[in-house]
Amino acid sequence: MSSSSVPTRSRSLHHGNINPRVKDAKYAVRGELAVKAESIRRDLERDPSSHPFNQVIFANIGNPQQLDQKPITFFRQVLSLVQNPDLLQESNAEVVKQLYPEDALDRARHLLKAVKSVGAYSHSQGAPALRESVAKYIEQRDGYPSDPELIFLTAGASAGVNTLLHVIAVGPDRGVMIPIPQYPLYTATLALLNTTPVEYYLEEPSHWSTNTAALYDLQAKAESNGVDVRCICVINPGNPTGASLPYKSIEDIITFAAEKKLVIMADEVYQTNVFVGEFVSFKKVLRDLQAKNPGKYDHVELVSFHSTSKGMVGECGQRGGYFELVGFDPEVVQEIYKFVSISLCPPVGGQCLVEMMTNPPKEGEPSYDLYKKEYDDIYNGLKTRARALYDAFKNMEGVESQDPQGAMYIFPTIKLPQKAIEAAKKNGKQPDEFYCMELLKATGVCVVPGSGFGQKEGTWHFRTTFLAPGTEWVGRIVDFHKGFMDKYRD
Repeated sequence: MSSSSVPTRSRSLHHGNINPRVKDAKYAVRGELAVKAESIRRDLERDPSSHPFNQVIFANIGNPQQLDQKPITFFRQVLSLVQNPDLLQESNAEVVKQLYPEDALDRARHLLKAVKSVGAYSHSQGAPALRESVAKYIEQRDGYPSDPELIFLTAGASAGVNTLLHVIAVGPDRGVMIPIPQYPLYTATLALLNTTPVEYYLEEPSHWSTNTAALYDLQAKAESNGVDVRCICVINPGNPTGASLPYKSIEDIITFAAEKKLVIMADEVYQTNVFVGEFVSFKKVLRDLQAKNPGKYDHVELVSFHSTSKGMVGECGQRGGYFELVGFDPEVVQEIYKFVSISLCPPVGGQCLVEMMTNPPKEGEPSYDLYKKEYDDIYNGLKTRARALYDAFKNMEGVESQDPQGAMYIFPTIKLPQKAIEAAKKNGKQPDEFYCMELLKATGVCVVPGSGFGQKEGTWHFRTTFLAPGTEWVGRIVDFHKGFMDKYRD
């Protein structure tokens, strides 16, 4: 073959030869709209008059401190000490005592004793003393014992989800049940793992509840198509829906999983973001069922996830989280440990933050009053803004929304005129993608179209956080929507 017939190649990798699973994966919350929003932000930085607004509101992702949620003082005080342990030297004692309360100093010493240094690797499962704190927190929350040896500290809850899906997934013949709408971490990870998502639709008219009877039919249909369903994922409180599952619904899901021998993956990272009713963990309900029905639920496998990124902590960038295993075969636990060991250990600073989240200042301690005030202020601010958004949506033409029960999101339905649907098609977009892009360009408010989370065919939604301070930006959405509907009115 002559040299002229050999195609030249400037790079080893091109779009045609990389892993097709990477190309198949989609992650809407940081997709096209987020890229456009960042481009607009840079425009405003260079020229404040370049757009008809002066600020981009990143309501596309639950990133509290990006939207001016203040860190909890106690947490940052302790983190600053573990990052700079020289401050704890006796020679600095007088100065440091003027800057830090005694309980912050004590906590930093305790954490440093447990990890030695945040610059050193820890145990791959997380430092044992910190896992003991998490276990005590779970025991206090649920009223049942927790084993520190079955707790894994992680780089945020997403790392834990990734771990378990890697262990469960074996190829396209393996199925994992996921809610629709869902946080796209699940569909993206399953796409990367070439594993089949078995989608169950949440019931929007009844606060995005789970139709348990439909789970049986869906599982049977998947099995009849040769898909070996081994797991069901549940997000409670819900993302993107903001719904909070009642006790009875959790019972029904556990019963279904017990009968069909499915692992339950309970994503509970919004457990403190509950505005209606109260949070009940899957583990508590499982233990209650085991106590009332000896033998029936003994072999249910449950893994539950929590994170420092959400709640009132909002420390997304610190990458702290954990998962707890319940009912797993000890040999499987060892394989999970081996898998996490490949990544050496979760961030040690994040581990320290997990310990503080699960063991915050207690009443009577020097930092308690400020901690309680900051915590309550954040909670009440979120609740107020959730209500402001909900009230605004109720008065917008063609928009329907469920009462926000928890998490950081509202997921309203939008009924769009036919002319808007046709305009979207001409632009090569789904109708809700088109609406969200027009909203961004007109107002600077970045939300995520419902098509990025999954939705029933023929329905359109968008997800917005209610993290941004104030309510002025809500008015921007209301004004845009009226203009949009008028422009495309049939």
